[in-house]
Amino acid sequence: MRRLLPVAVAALALFSAGPFLWSVLTSLKPAGELFRVPPTWIPRSPSLDNYRDVFEQRPFARYLLNSLLVAAVSTLITLAAAAPAAYALARLRLRGAALAEKAILAFALFPPAVLLVPLFVAAREAGALNSRLGVALVHAALNLPFAVWSLASFFRAFPAELEDAARVDGFSRAGVLLRVVLPVSAPALAATAILVFIFSWNEFVISLTFLTRDELRTVPVGVAMLSGVTVYEIPWGQISAAVVITTLPVVAAVLAFQRGIVRGLSAGAVKG
Repeated sequence: MRRLLPVAVAALALFSAGPFLWSVLTSLKPAGELFRVPPTWIPRSPSLDNYRDVFEQRPFARYLLNSLLVAAVSTLITLAAAAPAAYALARLRLRGAALAEKAILAFALFPPAVLLVPLFVAAREAGALNSRLGVALVHAALNLPFAVWSLASFFRAFPAELEDAARVDGFSRAGVLLRVVLPVSAPALAATAILVFIFSWNEFVISLTFLTRDELRTVPVGVAMLSGVTVYEIPWGQISAAVVITTLPVVAAVLAFQRGIVRGLSAGAVKG
């Protein structure tokens, strides 16, 4: 049974990475090879023309910058608001805290499309349409319930003895949160940040609705808007190249946060 486990894990990893690997291979095929029957699995004449065309024929670098700014700002706002709220739910004896946490969890399950119309009306009245900060705020608001619920579960399992020792040393509740709880909670913060960043990076409907100017579009919207010379032509090579380029920053962010998780676990073990 133990010998079959690595095989099963490898098969699952290959199955999960299959679509991305196919996108990589497709992005390297020249136009004449994309529609060959039978199809070629490995490009016979690999070319980087699709990657060059994505940046030369479209403002794809601008799309990447827009997505990076929106996702980064959204993640920072979400964590800054979720950490104190989660700590209050986990540690302070507030009346109705259990009901509030259930309501937060229920709100986190709402699909963003259900809230699209009221969010659009509120953004229009506030003058936040065609604003990257406005989209980042909407993403943060949608991610906040999940982040609060996730961090509250971690804070509830946090050793109360560490907090009591800090209170004896004269720290206030805010001081305990900033000086003790958050540094040791680096793994939970990193994991939450990963999920919030990925959601904001991949979000499509709100970005499509709120950002109508081409120079403000995010990567998912930019990829959806890719078109050929005519409306009947679909540039599959450029779309595949754009998908590969879009996936790489997410992978890089996950790897960077993973290193932070390891450091946080090590620091917590030493401090404990």
